[in-house]
Amino acid sequence: MKTEALAVCVGLPQPFNGAEMSAIDKRPVQGKATIRRFGIEGDMVADTVHHGGADMAVHHYARDHYEGWDQWLGGHELLSSPAAFGENVSSRGMTETDVHIGDRFRFGDALLEVSQPRQPCWKIEHRFGAKAMVKRIVQHHNCGWYYRVIEEGEAQAGDVIERVEIGHEMWSVGRLFAKLYDPAHKADIGELREIASLERLCDLWRGRVAQAVEGM
Repeated sequence: MKTEALAVCVGLPQPFNGAEMSAIDKRPVQGKATIRRFGIEGDMVADTVHHGGADMAVHHYARDHYEGWDQWLGGHELLSSPAAFGENVSSRGMTETDVHIGDRFRFGDALLEVSQPRQPCWKIEHRFGAKAMVKRIVQHHNCGWYYRVIEEGEAQAGDVIERVEIGHEMWSVGRLFAKLYDPAHKADIGELREIASLERLCDLWRGRVAQAVEGM
């Protein structure tokens, strides 16, 4: 599986909600971007408790979802540009149903590994000025995903993003997200144990699931 990067985007923390800061407002990089272990050069996070780190180095969101969002929102100017959802990488033809936890992708010189789905937060609704967006993400499982960086390198818009290794092939990003967040697809004890054993899922999510299993 491969697709083309439509944009590589970065942003710096800016005032967002009163005293709250956020780097969700990202802009396309002109030319090559350098992808490091902890993210793309020129990109930062404001909330280092909930964002950033090696397992959330690069955020990918499918442009395929924009049309559905545009219809649901009744149009929105943010959807006319890349990174409406704060993503670093925008592409078409590859969504949460196609991508698995642990899949490895060659993007330019860099090698990226899918580490976790993106957990939706209130900042998306504040950015768009629209309520119930998080609820829709939970229902549609169009959450996006994060990569950890296995090999650093450079990449740019127009470069191919090619899957070179399949990870946990029974656990797509969409399925994992649905089992943990969507009440209509709630995981049973066996599925939770399986999730907790996924070696390429980030330690934070594995630990949370393992604790949930212990509490049952």
